[in-house]
Amino acid sequence: MNDQNIELYRQQHKLRLSYMPWLYATLKPAHRCWAKAWQDEWQAYLKQMENLLIGNDCFIAPEARLFAEPRRPIVIGDNSYIAADCVLHGPLNIGHGVSINHHVSLDGGRKGIAIGNNTRIAAYSYAYAFNHGMQADRLICEQAVTSQGIQIGSDVWIGANTGIVDGVNIGDHAVVGMGSIVTKSVADYTKVAGNPARIIGSRAASTGQNNV
Repeated sequence: MNDQNIELYRQQHKLRLSYMPWLYATLKPAHRCWAKAWQDEWQAYLKQMENLLIGNDCFIAPEARLFAEPRRPIVIGDNSYIAADCVLHGPLNIGHGVSINHHVSLDGGRKGIAIGNNTRIAAYSYAYAFNHGMQADRLICEQAVTSQGIQIGSDVWIGANTGIVDGVNIGDHAVVGMGSIVTKSVADYTKVAGNPARIIGSRAASTGQNNV
């Protein structure tokens, strides 16, 4: 393979990694070498431009958009992945081993979004840690904005096309089914689905844990 073909291959492989970032951890040493150099350069740029703290062995797709003003930091733990076309606005605190798939939108509002370790957020999901007032005597654009914050626990699976509203707490080991709208907090080990999301089961039966 000549140099031109190698470069074309790498460009395509970079695009593949951007949309399937979990592949980054499985790269062969020859590919890991150039991929790590690519990521190091990109992450250094991000940290220079935004208020970001990025852990070790993370992958952040260049097609993702991360915005972190001085009072809206984004903290990303070790071995976490952010795929292409995500839009992340701090304050966000992302644990280690977290995977955020393509086209996810997260906005921390004033109070922030916290995501526990080893959680998976599937494509096209969104969480907004703020809300507008809805008084009849004022335009929506003139309403006061409130923010309570969102907490997502560890080892949580958020299915594709899921929405999470401000003030929700999703417990550890919970599962949210595809296409759900989560308007109320979810207990540990609980499975929910629907619009609005309702309890449909528990992971505790298969783990021997008590649902709380």
